Amino acid sequence: MLNPLSIVILAAGKGSRMKSPKAKVLHEICGREMLYYSIKAAREITDDVIVVVAHQRDAVIAAMERYFSDLTFITQDAENFPGTGGAMMGVKPKYDDVLVLNGDMPLIERTAIEKFLANPADIVMSVISLENPSGYGRVVIENDRVQRIVEEKDASASEKAIHTVNAGVYAFKHHVLQTYIPQLSNANAQGEYYLTDVIEMGRNDGLSISPLFVEEVEFKGVNSKNDLANAEMIMMDRLRRLWMDAGVIMQLPETIYLEEGVKFEGECVIENGVRLCGNTLIVNSHIKAHSVIEDSTITNSDVGPLAHLRPLSVLEDTHVGNFVEVKKSTLKGVKAGHLSYLGDATIGEGSNIGAGTITCNYDGVKKYQTIIGKNVFVGSDTQLVAPVEIADNVMIAAGTTVTAGKYESDILILSRTPIRKVAGFFTKFFGKGK
Repeated sequence: MLNPLSIVILAAGKGSRMKSPKAKVLHEICGREMLYYSIKAAREITDDVIVVVAHQRDAVIAAMERYFSDLTFITQDAENFPGTGGAMMGVKPKYDDVLVLNGDMPLIERTAIEKFLANPADIVMSVISLENPSGYGRVVIENDRVQRIVEEKDASASEKAIHTVNAGVYAFKHHVLQTYIPQLSNANAQGEYYLTDVIEMGRNDGLSISPLFVEEVEFKGVNSKNDLANAEMIMMDRLRRLWMDAGVIMQLPETIYLEEGVKFEGECVIENGVRLCGNTLIVNSHIKAHSVIEDSTITNSDVGPLAHLRPLSVLEDTHVGNFVEVKKSTLKGVKAGHLSYLGDATIGEGSNIGAGTITCNYDGVKKYQTIIGKNVFVGSDTQLVAPVEIADNVMIAAGTTVTAGKYESDILILSRTPIRKVAGFFTKFFGKGK
């Protein structure tokens, strides 16, 4: 159920500690940009989600519009009004309750956000007690009320000794923002407008400011490549648990790479070392060890071990064995046991693809289609030079190169160089006694 709550997600920063030309919020975790997860959690709660952008604005907006509609994007004037307070200056929330999230907190979930709704204070701020608080703003709490927040770069030695830190998520009544955002000043070490200054101004005016102690795992921001890797491990563990609870069998699950867009139906078996990427759908199928599946649909089939399904592959009632690569192809009722490349192909029911078969689908300029009908037996080491169309009930002899064209039903296609035998050649070449 949606709530009368506006959620503002701050996604304007450069993220210099990521040491990357890419905007921080566009770095991926389990196949999706980290900003996606903050928005996903917000959209589960409310219909009013406002995303504040600045650095690489167009790229951030384009990325999020691939997944969500009806988002409101606000562009921060980061040149003249930098900082989290500056980010809020152009925000016009729909509801009286306003929650401010960060776009670099991909691990936050709906249940964590809902805890803010249960507190009636004028301001609710998330806090974490850390053994090592280095790098975080410190929160001074007295009598279960927040007194002030001090950014680490502005903190005194005694304030740096405080272990309660700002987790970076706040809930405000709208009137609080309307009153104090226009009063913010950038008279500090960094010359930025801090949203945290609203806490001190509100305290001075007698507003109720409550701390909300939260779990670090959900509220810890991603500020480096190391943080990114740690967050991905946590997210992937959640995804694996989600699908195992839904009935998927995972062997050595900690070795399986699984992305957000992957879906399962029925009872599936995923063996160790498998990599499942993109918008892959697996239905009642068995994916064997160390196979890679990308943006593909697999139904009532088995794949691998050590097979690779590249994007836009569709398998139905099909066996694909070890070292078989399939790309942008549809296989229905097919057997391709091993060591083949099938690209830009459609293969019909009952067909068998011998080892070493390849579709030669690219001439250096364009990609071409290979169409193989039903009950076609393709011998080992066959090359199919696209565009080529093989009718039903055809046998292709091993070692044949099938050149472009159409081939009728009920034929044998054979192309081999005759064997030549040269008597005495071995002895002549290697010498006596070899």
